[in-house]
Amino acid sequence: MKFIFTSIFFILFLTTNLDGQRWQQRAEYDMEIDFDVNTNQFEGKQKIKYFNNSPDTLYNVFYHLYFNAFQPGSMMDVRSRTIPDPDRRVADRILNLQPDEIGYHKINSLKQDGENTKFEVVGTILEVKLHKPILPGKTTKLEMTFESQVPLQVRRSGRDNREGIRLSMSQWYPKLSEYDYQGWHANPYIGREFHGVWGDFNVKIKIDRTYTVAASGKVKNPSKMGHGYSDKDTKKKKFLGKKKLTWEFLAEDVHDFVWAADPDYTHAIKTTDQGTELHYFYQENERTKENWEQLHRAMNAAEKFMNSKYGVYPYPVYSFIQGGDGGMEYPMATLITGERSYPSLVGVSIHEWMHSWYQMVLGTNESLYAWMDEGFTSYASAEVMNHLRELGILPGDAVENPHANTLSGFARFSQSGLEEPLSTHADHFQTNQAYGVAAYTKGSVFLKQLSYIIGEDAFQKGMLRYFDEWKFRHPNPNDFIRVMEKTSGLELDWYREYWVNTTHQIDYAVESVNEGEGGKSQIVLKKLGYMPMPVDLVVELNDGREFYYTIPLRIMRGEKSDKSFVSKTLKDWPWTNSTYIIEDLHDATDIKMIKIDPQLRTADIDSKNNVWPRPE
Repeated sequence: MKFIFTSIFFILFLTTNLDGQRWQQRAEYDMEIDFDVNTNQFEGKQKIKYFNNSPDTLYNVFYHLYFNAFQPGSMMDVRSRTIPDPDRRVADRILNLQPDEIGYHKINSLKQDGENTKFEVVGTILEVKLHKPILPGKTTKLEMTFESQVPLQVRRSGRDNREGIRLSMSQWYPKLSEYDYQGWHANPYIGREFHGVWGDFNVKIKIDRTYTVAASGKVKNPSKMGHGYSDKDTKKKKFLGKKKLTWEFLAEDVHDFVWAADPDYTHAIKTTDQGTELHYFYQENERTKENWEQLHRAMNAAEKFMNSKYGVYPYPVYSFIQGGDGGMEYPMATLITGERSYPSLVGVSIHEWMHSWYQMVLGTNESLYAWMDEGFTSYASAEVMNHLRELGILPGDAVENPHANTLSGFARFSQSGLEEPLSTHADHFQTNQAYGVAAYTKGSVFLKQLSYIIGEDAFQKGMLRYFDEWKFRHPNPNDFIRVMEKTSGLELDWYREYWVNTTHQIDYAVESVNEGEGGKSQIVLKKLGYMPMPVDLVVELNDGREFYYTIPLRIMRGEKSDKSFVSKTLKDWPWTNSTYIIEDLHDATDIKMIKIDPQLRTADIDSKNNVWPRPE
């Protein structure tokens, strides 16, 4: 029975066209390769049925040829060596690859509906002049033959990684570029983010029968494979090295396909309480055995939490695969290095699986909005890890705010002069550090501060609504903030515009507490940074009582709905005003302490001036 996604997908497609919102292209892949494990080369055949659901006539198409990045002199090589803070995993490793260590894709033929096309390989992009235009609402068939060589593992993809995994096969095939409401996204590959077309992948991998293959989707012929997929143990049979097995995989409604292979994989299959089939592939040794055997307990508990907080994981399987150079997400699978401590193994597994929500299902254009994937994933991962500590599955104590260090760390970095706006394309950050902080840290801070602005209840409802409304639709920042506006009833465009398009800083201060008429207090607050925010503050009296207040921004057109920490909502603060005066709350002599943002939920750059009297 075909996965229910196809019917869901077309319902979404019709809905987005009827209500004037965005359409989605679709690509159905049929691929087969014959892999030579001695030369690390393979021959491939690819057929794509491409659906032009756009209102535009297409005269060209583009493919990504990621393996071509792993050649001396490539854009990835030059960028990796000349950026001010090179990634130590790359540095000059590409420059020093030998001919049998480089990666490449050689396109032998490419036809459209049976007719030859004109094409040109330009670095990591294949530029194709179509034989005939693809009209709106029409389909076409693209057929390709190609030859490829797997590079020595440098970044994400490749052979013979540092833990001894033979093949980490990500970005391994000619991949059709995405065309959406913003046009083509044929970005050269320099080692950062991705964007893709949703569709189905039918993939056949012919390889030495001693190898176990792990991949996106489900194995279509498990009874023939052994290797943990059936009772048939092919490893114990003495086959000649030249004999091969053909693995057949099906992954539906995804925008990429990954696989890995090794002759020494241990393969375990376990089903979660939520009904998801989890696969674990790793090389068993003293550094992996115990931790990988315990991993399922954590993943089982994690999925229940993730489904309740962020939306229900919609695919039937997920595979945790030892491979790659750290951790990297793909549809229904991740490549992670496996020789880690247990908390580290759980942490990387949670983070990469969490990408299934914010990249594999929502499918944000990572190149343009990396923070909507990496940042949202980092935020959710911190919540999940804190939950696992609360359950006792991970060592350490759960904390009230698992994002506190992220907030304070970003506040420090924002004063370094190295920060760049979130609107910067992922490939064009001036430093790796600026990209990392923007994508992972500031993207996470974006969510934590948003929950502060609108209230935790509205925020949690908004996160679920965002997933349900925008899955399989490539949302952008405005799509997300509009969901939060609808959920909270507040106007939030100002927050998106400031936080995404600028590097303005947050700095609010309690300037003074004065005694006014009749002994009543006059509290003077100052906005020292240019980034406006609503202000929460606590007033502690000498008798130990605490009173919590919130000051909305006028441009919010309302106030947060969550009043669990608020005694009173004060008059709103116009963002143009640098001074705000609170009068007649308490007797001045009764006030012991005043503190802005007592729960540490904003990235205020100076926590000392948040408190009155000032700490010594």
